[in-house]
Amino acid sequence: MSPAKPLYAQALRHWQALAPREQRLVLAAAAVLAVALFWWVGLAPALATLRHAGLRQHELDAQWQQMQGLQAETRALQAQTRLPRSEVIQALESSVHQRLGGSGQLSIQGDRATLTLKAAPAEALAQWLVQARVNARLLPSEMRLNRSTAAGVQAADGQGVSWDGTLSLSLPTSDVAP
Repeated sequence: MSPAKPLYAQALRHWQALAPREQRLVLAAAAVLAVALFWWVGLAPALATLRHAGLRQHELDAQWQQMQGLQAETRALQAQTRLPRSEVIQALESSVHQRLGGSGQLSIQGDRATLTLKAAPAEALAQWLVQARVNARLLPSEMRLNRSTAAGVQAADGQGVSWDGTLSLSLPTSDVAP
């Protein structure tokens, strides 16, 4: 005999011992519990999903548009022809003098250009990085920078922040554009 049979027989005896009014109350309580369980497990999550579907769809559309923009930018960058080494070096040197002035010094050794910074203003460094990416078509391969503030005070908008350290870029190996 299985262990459930004595429990079932005991529950059946207990049920039969209840008055008809008590049986109706127990059945009503069981029905309320069944409806509540069905609501919490079956309907509420589905309704919440439906309620938030529009907002989620807008978020996904925005992400999709952003991904499409990044894909277009990637294709545009891939379509650009590589510059000859001499043009890259010339563009880097002119951008260092134009954007960083005396706070940056460029040295070229083999296939690597190293920019040494001494109290380079953050805004000027940011502009130089953009210019290096657009004009020379290079990105930094290694950065070792330390943040410093002018006179130990930094405004909320980042004014007064400067950088010390080195920044390395990989140069094209030949003067022939592929």
